[in-house]
Amino acid sequence: MLDEDAGPFRHVVFALGGTLPGLREFPEGATGAPFDERRVGLDHAAFACADRSQLASWQTRLAGIGIEHGDIVDAGYGAGFLFRDPDNIALWFFAPPR
Repeated sequence: MLDEDAGPFRHVVFALGGTLPGLREFPEGATGAPFDERRVGLDHAAFACADRSQLASWQTRLAGIGIEHGDIVDAGYGAGFLFRDPDNIALWFFAPPR
């Protein structure tokens, strides 16, 4: 579905039914931190939303319980926003394109 050179990494996303698994490759490798997207293994996980309004509802809900999060980002393959768990693993709420 997507194969792009996004600057510091290569990003490939596959469409498998209703699931969009993605792979990233960072040429410089890991830094040795407890969690680092550049280390081979888990990069991030995303939770599906029906649409952009549901994304906004999740932003409000997370803010209400004190969880920091990013703004909604639009891309050709959909929209989403990032937050991190206590181990610094990237988590997303994601909605398909309008």
